[in-house]
Amino acid sequence: MLLEIEDLRVHYGKVEAVCGISVTVDEGEIVTLIGANGAGKTTTLKTISGLRRPTTGSVRFDGNDITHVAGHRRVALGLSQAPEGRGIFPGMTVVENLEMGLYARGGRAKGNFDRIYTLFPRLAERRSQQGGTLSGGEQQMLAIGRALMAEPRVLLLDEPSMGLAPLIVQQIFAILREINAAGTTILLVEQNATQALALSHRAYVLETGRVVRSGPAAQLRDDPAVRAAYLGGDLGGDLGADSAHDDTAGSHAADR
Repeated sequence: MLLEIEDLRVHYGKVEAVCGISVTVDEGEIVTLIGANGAGKTTTLKTISGLRRPTTGSVRFDGNDITHVAGHRRVALGLSQAPEGRGIFPGMTVVENLEMGLYARGGRAKGNFDRIYTLFPRLAERRSQQGGTLSGGEQQMLAIGRALMAEPRVLLLDEPSMGLAPLIVQQIFAILREINAAGTTILLVEQNATQALALSHRAYVLETGRVVRSGPAAQLRDDPAVRAAYLGGDLGGDLGADSAHDDTAGSHAADR
């Protein structure tokens, strides 16, 4: 198993945002975490990438415990994240933004630029343009491209479809399929359950910090409870009483 998260618990003060979840990602897979706002998806991804510290539990990568390894060291090991909200540098050019993804590798790598420009021709056309002047879809491409510059073994993606037009979402997900086919494992956090389950090999459904469903993506697409809660436009659906949590409101505030 390439990535293993075991019994992970994460707190924001007294609020437990992640309540003992376990997730595995095998090499070559696309695995998605779906759920409503406040489900703990973003917190889980941040803990994997080293941006949050867990209260308890462990994160293992390629057989090694990296629970207490600094975030920049995780990038060097092969974990790279494109964050929610894209997080690009608006005053820097496309090239300069992409170069930021090389810091963990210690310098420039021309081959990486060639790969990014092949995946995202629009970035090649706008390489001298400031990131803040790009469209939303172009900024998302830039965020993914920057994460890929470090040549990760596992690409962590947080809400890549957020705020994008449906046609652009289809383009982004087609590119993610291409990235995976070229050998990069992907762990995806996504509220667009229809697109995410169509793309992924396996999925986990999170509610208020707990895993309430998991399995092959095709199987979850056919699960009546998942269809009612996530594929019919109602992201607030409840998949079971075991997902109830006293700190729902606090969790929603912590993990938007």
